[in-house]
Amino acid sequence: MRTPSNGPDRPLLHEPNLRRYVAARLVSLAGSAITYVVMPVLVYGITGSATWTALVAVAEGLPYLLTGLWAGLLADRFERKAVMIGADLAAALVLISIPIASWFGALTAPHVLFVALAAQTIFVFFDAANLGALPSLVVRQRLPAANSLIAGGGTVIEATVPAVAGLMLVAIAPSSLLVIDSVTFVASALLIRAITRPLSRPRDGTSAGGRAAIAEGIRFLIGHPVLRYMTVIGSLVAFSGGSLVGILVVWADRSLGIEEGDWRLGFVFASWGVGGIVGSFLMPVLVRRLGGVRTALAFLPLCGAGGAVTAVSTTWTAGLPALACWGIAYMVVAANSVTLRQQVTPEPLMGRVMTIGRMTSFGSGFPLGALVVGVLADHLAVGTALLLCQISLVIATATAWMSPLRRAPRSLTLPDDATTEETSQQHTE
Repeated sequence: MRTPSNGPDRPLLHEPNLRRYVAARLVSLAGSAITYVVMPVLVYGITGSATWTALVAVAEGLPYLLTGLWAGLLADRFERKAVMIGADLAAALVLISIPIASWFGALTAPHVLFVALAAQTIFVFFDAANLGALPSLVVRQRLPAANSLIAGGGTVIEATVPAVAGLMLVAIAPSSLLVIDSVTFVASALLIRAITRPLSRPRDGTSAGGRAAIAEGIRFLIGHPVLRYMTVIGSLVAFSGGSLVGILVVWADRSLGIEEGDWRLGFVFASWGVGGIVGSFLMPVLVRRLGGVRTALAFLPLCGAGGAVTAVSTTWTAGLPALACWGIAYMVVAANSVTLRQQVTPEPLMGRVMTIGRMTSFGSGFPLGALVVGVLADHLAVGTALLLCQISLVIATATAWMSPLRRAPRSLTLPDDATTEETSQQHTE
């Protein structure tokens, strides 16, 4: 009998299709890491306003709230590979409009916000298919390791590329750097096209209508004894993350004295990524020893402490290490939440359940946190505004520890259609 391609003793990247999938994600993340720095820098440079700058994060989170349900339904109804390729190519076209407008001297803050909104709307459809695709390539027992691999590689990129982008901003106009992100989306589409295994199982054609199918996903999430609490907690944690991302450039300027064009600006973004690297490698180890739910219970208060220390930092030598520590705890909580949903959700519901989870976190909590901190920072000291927004982590921690999650088993029950090592072997032969 042949060893399954992604069995417990075989390195994950031994499977060629998984290598292509991971490469596509990392290439795209490299370009997006540049955009992550460029977008708020562009808006802050044009307007000088904390509220306008925070609106970049709002625009990037709002599409999940507006289109997440339908994106999840689309990902469950159509071949995920086709959805992912189409989304990559569409995002490349949208992003290239910013450097073109800048070259002709016609770039405005509303244009940047529109592109942020449009590109993220496209990404919602990509992400719905993407989150359901990974369990088609990896057995569910190995999803923590697979998600850690992708998150770890992504955070290595997030820890290095923003620093490089910050240095490049000294000599290159911010808008011109978006050409790189546009090219990476095309590269991602080509890599996904090269995946030979199907990323969706055949559908029997008996699916419910659109609204009924969406309601089916909502009922599963609400009815699950763990996911319903983790969804509420995820929204509160995302509020905290949105408050950081929405104000990061302004915080660096007003609290740490790091302005646009300062070489240290890239390292502000990179510090969060460094923490994410450590957190992504910690997550599967912690899940194996404690279980997913207990890992969340342990790291939620640590996440709150990291956010509070970051908010009160007033020098870059103190702020950057605090930001990295916050990133560790935040990554453990966030990546673990995604893994839990992937593990316990039946494959036909995967797209809907995953995007509902994204909607409540990145679609509602994240943009709300960015908007609130932006408005507060135009009336209060930016550190005070950021600190006030960390109350959401206090509420998240209290919710988790006062809920039945304290009694959740170490290993959760997997659905009947969960990919096992045996079925994985059959798919690859």
